[in-house]
Amino acid sequence: MILRIVWANYPHDVQIAIAAQIFVSAGVLLLFVINLIFAQRITRAAHPHFGWHKILSIAFKALYALVIAMLAMVITATVQSFYTLNPDIKRIDRDLQMTASTYFLFISFLPIVLVIVGLIVPRQTRVEKFGSGRWRSKIAILLTSAFLLCLGATFRIATMYKNPRPLNNPAWYHAKWCFYFFNFVIEIIVVYLYLLLRVDRRFHIPNGSKGPGDYSSEQMQHSPTQTSDTPPRLSLNSTTRILSEEELFDDDYSFEGTVNKEDHSPA
Repeated sequence: MILRIVWANYPHDVQIAIAAQIFVSAGVLLLFVINLIFAQRITRAAHPHFGWHKILSIAFKALYALVIAMLAMVITATVQSFYTLNPDIKRIDRDLQMTASTYFLFISFLPIVLVIVGLIVPRQTRVEKFGSGRWRSKIAILLTSAFLLCLGATFRIATMYKNPRPLNNPAWYHAKWCFYFFNFVIEIIVVYLYLLLRVDRRFHIPNGSKGPGDYSSEQMQHSPTQTSDTPPRLSLNSTTRILSEEELFDDDYSFEGTVNKEDHSPA
């Protein structure tokens, strides 16, 4: 947005125009990658044997590498399109930009698919708790942000696939409010959603997590005999403690223990 303000003050500076256009396409990629990382953590927590599979881990790394490659392709095509008058080269640059934008749409939509499939497929183990907050809250935050980002990516690629129109006959999607809403406004909403709901705590995982059971290792450190497939058990004794939100509202916790008969003996 700062570069667009600078471009407005120097409208004939080609280099500033190129930088402003590139940052419009590149800035949202950070949110795409963050949502993909969150979706991977949810998949591993709900289906650890599948989520931690080597093939799936390699697939996610390939997706991240392709994001970098597509970004480099967009930058190259954008810069070249500003400095050439060859119609064939311009057509190739447009094809490259459309290919990268289509891939970015796929990346924005992928977290929704992973979360929905993870909820539909029956779990073989209990959900492995990680971070703070309830499990359903993590799902709702991720789906909401992914839907908003997917909406913006869909608008960009849909308008790109439309045939170009003359400057004196613009379509409704060429209006300024469309550009700013489907780009900056949606991104700002997602960023503040992350900030206000503290996703840094909700989606936090222990450092060095490499396999099933590692996400809950910090929560399990006071109970070394408990496995990742066994729900945390809270013993009831003469000392009462305040239950956390997850322990109070989720169904993955159970109580066991005995009550001291001497505490309830007749006076």
